[in-house]
Amino acid sequence: MSDTTAQAATKSRPWRQRIDLPVVTAFGCIVILLAIGSLYSPNFLSPEYLLQQLKVGAFLGVIATGMMLVILLGQIDLSVPWTVTLGAMMASAAVSWGPAGEVFAIPFGVLCGIAIGLVNGIGVAYLRIPSMIITLAVNAVAQGLMVAYTGGFAPQDSASAAMKVLAAQSTFGVPHAVLVWVVVGALAVFMLTRTTFGRAVYGIGNKEVAAYLSGVPTQRVVMIAFALCGGLAAFGGVLLAGYAGKAAQSMGDAYLLPAIAAVVLGGTSILGGRGSYLGTVAGVILITLLQSILSVMQIAEFGRQIIYGVVIIGMLLLYGRSGKVSS
Repeated sequence: MSDTTAQAATKSRPWRQRIDLPVVTAFGCIVILLAIGSLYSPNFLSPEYLLQQLKVGAFLGVIATGMMLVILLGQIDLSVPWTVTLGAMMASAAVSWGPAGEVFAIPFGVLCGIAIGLVNGIGVAYLRIPSMIITLAVNAVAQGLMVAYTGGFAPQDSASAAMKVLAAQSTFGVPHAVLVWVVVGALAVFMLTRTTFGRAVYGIGNKEVAAYLSGVPTQRVVMIAFALCGGLAAFGGVLLAGYAGKAAQSMGDAYLLPAIAAVVLGGTSILGGRGSYLGTVAGVILITLLQSILSVMQIAEFGRQIIYGVVIIGMLLLYGRSGKVSS
C-alpha cells in the first residue's frame, strides 16, 4: 500500500521534479524585459551592451551570493550596505601601506567583511538574537566606524591596481568582473550541492531542530554562513571600489534591497530551506535589466526602491507561502 501511494504521489506531481517554476518565471521575465528594452533603445540587445549589463550585474551577483546563504537558513542580513562600504574603504586604505598594501588590499577588505559577518553569526547562532535586530545594529556600528574613520567626508584613498584589473578591465571583450562572478558562483554551487556544509544549510532552513537532532552543528553552520555573507559583501565592495577607482560613503546602500530581491525573485524561499543558485543568477540578471530600463525611463531612485519592495512582496505572496521541503 505504501509503495502504491508513493508512486501515485510521484505521478501526481511529476512537473515539480523537472521544472523549477520560480526560475522559469524569472528567465521568462528576463526575456520580456529584453523585449521592452529593445523598444526603448535599438542597442539594448547588442552584445556590447549586454556584456556591460553583465559587468554591472556581477557586483550585485557577488553580494547576492552571500545573501542567498543567509536566506537559505531562514535568516536575513541587513548589515550588507555598510559591510560593502567597509570592505571597499578598508581595501583602499590598505593601499597606503606601500608595496605590501597592494598585495594585501583585497584580502584585508574581505577579512574585515568576514569579521563583521562573524559578529552577526555569533549574535544569531550563540546569543539567539533575531538576525534582523543584530544585523541592523551591526550595520549602524559599521556606519559609525566608517564615518569616524573618514570624518564624514569622501575617503581620499584610491583602489589598488589589482582591484581595478578585477573590476574594470576586460580580456577578449569579456569583463573580468563577470569572470569573478562565474568563479564565485561555481564555488557556491559546489558548496551548496556537494558538501556537508551545503546540505546542513538546507537542513537548518527546513527545520533547525531536526537538523540539530540529526547531528548537524547548527550553531557553527549559521556562524560560518553569516561570515561568508559578510566576506562576499565586502568583496563586492572591493570590486565596486576597483570599478570606480575609489571607495565612497554609503556606496553599499543601493545594494540591500536589490540583493534580497534577486534572491527571492530566483525562487529562494524567504522562510529558508529551498532555492537554487541558478535562480539567484536569474534574479540578478532580472534586477540588473530592470534597473537599466528604469534608468532609461528616468525613474527616480525612490521609485526604484518602491518597485523593489513591491517585487519582494509579490514574490513572497507567490512562493513564500508554500510549505518547506522536508529534510
